[in-house]
Amino acid sequence: MAIAKAERLMNLALCLLGTRRPLSKRELRDSIEAYVEAFGSGKGAASSDDSFNRMFERDKDDLRELGLVIETVENLDGEVGYLARRDSNRLPAITLDAEEAAALGLAAKVWQQARLAGAASGALQKLRAAGIPEDVDPYEAHGALEPRIPVHEAAFEPLMLACRDRRPASFDYRKANAARPEPRTVEPWALECWRGHWYLAGWDRDRGAERVFRLSRITGKVRTRSGKYTAEVPDVVTVRETVASWAGETADRSALIRLRTGAGYPLRAKAVSVRELGEGWDELEIPYGHGLDAWLVEFGPDVVVLEPAELRADVVDRLRAVAKG
Repeated sequence: MAIAKAERLMNLALCLLGTRRPLSKRELRDSIEAYVEAFGSGKGAASSDDSFNRMFERDKDDLRELGLVIETVENLDGEVGYLARRDSNRLPAITLDAEEAAALGLAAKVWQQARLAGAASGALQKLRAAGIPEDVDPYEAHGALEPRIPVHEAAFEPLMLACRDRRPASFDYRKANAARPEPRTVEPWALECWRGHWYLAGWDRDRGAERVFRLSRITGKVRTRSGKYTAEVPDVVTVRETVASWAGETADRSALIRLRTGAGYPLRAKAVSVRELGEGWDELEIPYGHGLDAWLVEFGPDVVVLEPAELRADVVDRLRAVAKG
């Protein structure tokens, strides 16, 4: 049914674009095979006329939603006709300067994921065919470096499509302090890469609140669902700001931890100070903000919280929850 409708809309668009004069409903009905097969010629029964009129109006509205400019013209006899003038439906010429063209070329090189790589290269070829310069590359001097956005998670592609199509999705998700994954149903809003990890922001139907999910913690297959969103999608989705807050990036305090020598390099990179304790341990002062306890739990026995006491208690509680399963 979807293919048949797409073919019908395409034939209607071609008729409206190919005519030099307005075509009446009757002429369009007799010219498009799908209408003839469904309703017969333009002199059919009144019931079929009503059905055709409803379908034609829906098809016309669909084409207009897709961007086709359809004019309605009334002739001297009072008969209404339709046409889509080519000059009204022609995109303006593409004009890009050298820096804009280089930025597009750089963006096309970013994606490693196969599905996006094909779309990006195809779009770039079309732009080059339209005349954008291809011999100017401000990054040529750094040709040994090539920008990439790695995508290793199997959940990325189905969630990307769910965000694009505004379709709810279900998946199993394992939190940092949980031993087993739990089923989640989410209305996806946006995907964003931060510090080498991909995150999904959306409305969690089970919790009735906005949530951010790390794709590497999604287990099993992502299943999309039909139906509309139940929550309003915000104009701006602050994925990075939310994750940064949870990771303690907006910290205004410090915590003192003991870290096993040779372990926890992400913690060492954030450390304000590092002091060797000997016997295979170091003492680190790190920024302390919301979510630091969940992050420290991921390092297991390589980390011991010294202070503050509230952070130590939170980490111990999370470890006990994991131990209980």
